[in-house]
Amino acid sequence: MATFISLLNFTDQGIRNAKKTVERADTFKKAARKIGVNIQQIYWTLGSYDLVVIAEAPDDETAMSLLLGLSGLGNVRTQTLRAFSGEQMTSVFARFS
Repeated sequence: MATFISLLNFTDQGIRNAKKTVERADTFKKAARKIGVNIQQIYWTLGSYDLVVIAEAPDDETAMSLLLGLSGLGNVRTQTLRAFSGEQMTSVFARFS
């Protein structure tokens, strides 16, 4: 499984309905499970981003599908990073050593 870290900001619509953010997150987790994505954690944050989502997906396409669907609802905008563990990085470096 590939790991993804998504940084989310509320849109104007999302902030107007901020009281429902936990409910929306639960719905998001259920939708993710249906397509094979494991949402490891969702954090609401202070600072430049309103939320951070850590997820595992079988591939980039599945992650993109989930995040495009989420963004299409109009409550958040996302920036997503593909993350690699130390073990994965060891494998990456072994390929060209």
